[in-house]
Amino acid sequence: MSKLIRKIYTVYAGLLFVLSFLIIFPFFLICIWVPGWQRLGRKINRYWAKVYFTLIFLPVQVDQRARLENGKAYIFLANHFSYLDIAMMGFIPGDVQFVGKASIRKVPLFGYYFKKLHIAVDRSRLKSRAETMRRAALALDQKSSIVLFPEGGIYTQNPPKMIPFKNGAFRLAIEKQIPIIPVTLSYNHLILPDDSQLLLNFKKAKMVIHEAIYPSENLTEQDLRDLCFAVIQGQLDHDNQVKKEVPTLEK
Repeated sequence: MSKLIRKIYTVYAGLLFVLSFLIIFPFFLICIWVPGWQRLGRKINRYWAKVYFTLIFLPVQVDQRARLENGKAYIFLANHFSYLDIAMMGFIPGDVQFVGKASIRKVPLFGYYFKKLHIAVDRSRLKSRAETMRRAALALDQKSSIVLFPEGGIYTQNPPKMIPFKNGAFRLAIEKQIPIIPVTLSYNHLILPDDSQLLLNFKKAKMVIHEAIYPSENLTEQDLRDLCFAVIQGQLDHDNQVKKEVPTLEK
């Protein structure tokens, strides 16, 4: 695909993201302001993700292997190579709160929506990280699942190879006895690479929602971390070895 077409596609996808958000923002405000409607706001979030990917002609293959119970909380942990990851995690079923960087709160309108319906963290401040874990624990107590990127951000220099995971999510899983659901985002680093250009490619996307890893007395934080890492990295290695280049949508 030529660079010009990629630029046009990227501008189209960006404008559509902004316009679609502005259209649904009043509904987010209602859900934020009306007590007890926050879950409805996050449900709208999930529909928005599905509609958005349809409108930008980017099909997402969701391979759900986990058996998820309605009304039960989970900790969803995914690899993070691309800015596309956050939007795609909107496909996760159930009531889900995202844990994201505090800098999101500075984005006009979107930052307000995220702050009110999800959880923001400043990883450079110990006090902020502690408050984030407290809010995440509260969300789990209220039977909301949480989504975390355990690498802490887009830091790897060699996708699809991940960097080591941070411990917070695994400590929380043990304290609250909450199942961990590893999630593999197989091709986002090819669809929207984290480089200076930030140009989209016409490629199929894939999300694998793996079977749950349950904390137990026999598993330490490191055990859970290593198990989760192995599941996600194993799927990344498999998918990117089988298909060095993801089939494009161009025919």
